[in-house]
Amino acid sequence: MSNYTTNPNEVLQVLSEGDLSVLNALVRMHEGSLEESGLDPQTFMLVRIAALATLDAAPTSWLVNVKVGGEVGVEPEQIVGTLIAIAPVIGTARIISAASGIIRAIGLSETLAESNGDQPSA
Repeated sequence: MSNYTTNPNEVLQVLSEGDLSVLNALVRMHEGSLEESGLDPQTFMLVRIAALATLDAAPTSWLVNVKVGGEVGVEPEQIVGTLIAIAPVIGTARIISAASGIIRAIGLSETLAESNGDQPSA
């Protein structure tokens, strides 16, 4: 983080792109949370996706969590099912916003992959 402490704009830019490496405290906060939850990785990620929808999360948050969810075997149908399950609790406006955030995150993932010469992962 020492490289970023003198330039708060750079910290904000890096964070807005979903890179939490500049904030060791945030990274440490996430370490061990899966194990401590007692949930299997797929359930853990679906709970996080439900929380993101509830909070009207930014696309970069969706990008990180959908990518990690895919890495642990969460299928798009499970994400949709999770959104359907929570819709009566959080309302359709949040569900529509979540769907929009996920679509923007997928677009961001594809753009980043193209700029790096990789295949999209989300």
